[in-house]
Amino acid sequence: MSKQFEKIKNLIEKRETARLGGGEKAIEKQHARGKYTARERINMLLDEGSFEEYDMFKLHRCNNFGMEKKQYLGDGVVTGSGTIDGRLVFVFAQDFTVNGGSLSETMAQKICKVMDMAMKMGAPVIGINDSGGARIQEGICALAGYGEIFERNILASGVIPQISGIFGPCAGGAVYSPALTDFTLMMENTSYMFLTGPKVVKTVTGEDIDQEHLGGASVHASKSGVTHFTASNEEDAIQMIKTLLSYIPSNNMEEAPRKKCDDPIDRLEDSLNEIIPENPNEAYDMYKVIGAIIDNGEFFEVQPKFAKNIIIGFARFNGQSVGIVANQPSCYAGVLDVNASRKGARFVRFCDAFNIPIVSLVDVPGFLPGTGQEYNAVILHGAQLLYAYGEATVPKITVTLRKSYGGSHIVMGCKQLRADLNYAWPSAEIAVMGASGAVAVLCAKEAKEKKEAGEDVKAFLAEKEEEYTDMFANPYQAAKYGYIDDVIEPRNTRFRICRGLAQLATKRESLPAKKHGSIPM
Repeated sequence: MSKQFEKIKNLIEKRETARLGGGEKAIEKQHARGKYTARERINMLLDEGSFEEYDMFKLHRCNNFGMEKKQYLGDGVVTGSGTIDGRLVFVFAQDFTVNGGSLSETMAQKICKVMDMAMKMGAPVIGINDSGGARIQEGICALAGYGEIFERNILASGVIPQISGIFGPCAGGAVYSPALTDFTLMMENTSYMFLTGPKVVKTVTGEDIDQEHLGGASVHASKSGVTHFTASNEEDAIQMIKTLLSYIPSNNMEEAPRKKCDDPIDRLEDSLNEIIPENPNEAYDMYKVIGAIIDNGEFFEVQPKFAKNIIIGFARFNGQSVGIVANQPSCYAGVLDVNASRKGARFVRFCDAFNIPIVSLVDVPGFLPGTGQEYNAVILHGAQLLYAYGEATVPKITVTLRKSYGGSHIVMGCKQLRADLNYAWPSAEIAVMGASGAVAVLCAKEAKEKKEAGEDVKAFLAEKEEEYTDMFANPYQAAKYGYIDDVIEPRNTRFRICRGLAQLATKRESLPAKKHGSIPM
């Protein structure tokens, strides 16, 4: 056997060893938990045969606490590039079979390398997290590694899409990288995220709580809004990431991929002419409106379990990817609150950063009142949504279906926030407030005088409410001043949006020269 052949054989053996991560027993334990290994996840995610791995032979350099005896090729993270539907992406997947996936200095270097390459190539980066946190044996070196990753998350923000999959534990400082990325997906029952674990919580606060209720997928999907998606199994999670990528561009200099459309742009949807109830206080389902106007009813919702009074997600019009922001009248009457505002604001800013037009469907009666909202800074959070719309330079089309009152009218993509096309249905009510509230303010003195004179106050107020409704509970006052570009028949909504997007395809708008704005936070 020649020396050259021996060297090749040695290479092949080393590759086989590296691919086993922490070894066959560790892999069996991972499978017993109902989880795939890092390489299995990457193979499911990428096009077959497209994965190019980097730093397969990298080793940690720690000799503390017996770590010199725990050397594994690749050191706990698999990194590289590949394609998804033929599009270049960069990936890293933490390997729980190697030292619990704990992050070392060398692991951080591997992750930073693919993030740097993703920035150079203008390609999305996808991180699959399954780690016990910083490697304690390395101390400050592990912490510095996290800092290096976070800095790259920040620099890449708004330049390339960043997607985080939480497929296992993610605790302590590790949670900040997913929080800095654009989208986070968590696995139900097998993943969790928190800054401090149940034992520390018990020691410091006395609160007795388990991992799932402290930072499980259901908590972050419905209560905190930290995660955008959840999945019951890893196959579904991988498919969600692929679907998400199909709606977004590879970087901020490109457009999102277009899909061939077989759904006629001039398709009339007669059901929309009857969807608004006669009673202005009666609810209807905004999902039915969205499904009726988009291509083939295909809507990819973001954060479906959080702040359900506002709906956000991706869809297509004539094959073009758009971001949809819509109030949901069947949840708290579609009112805006702290969570709905920040949910909408973040999504609008993402769409603007990556050249995705924004279509807003408006039916909003106002902001939720009360001390709970005021104490939690609804003013600041509402201002975030306002800021996001006003700053966005992508094509913006707003359709007002029914109510659009007061401050909530302004923050939902009004003409003054540089919306390009503002349409309204005949059922639109655009005013400072609803009829009863307006009359209570405008006619308070007169109503008091009539009450003292023994006259019928109820009849008087009802007459004034009807008068106010006739004046403002229609879109024509706004149209008279040019704040509404056209009043459209509901069944024509799809066609008007498709044609509007085609018209706005060459839109060019810029912001004043500045380092960055000071968004209310």
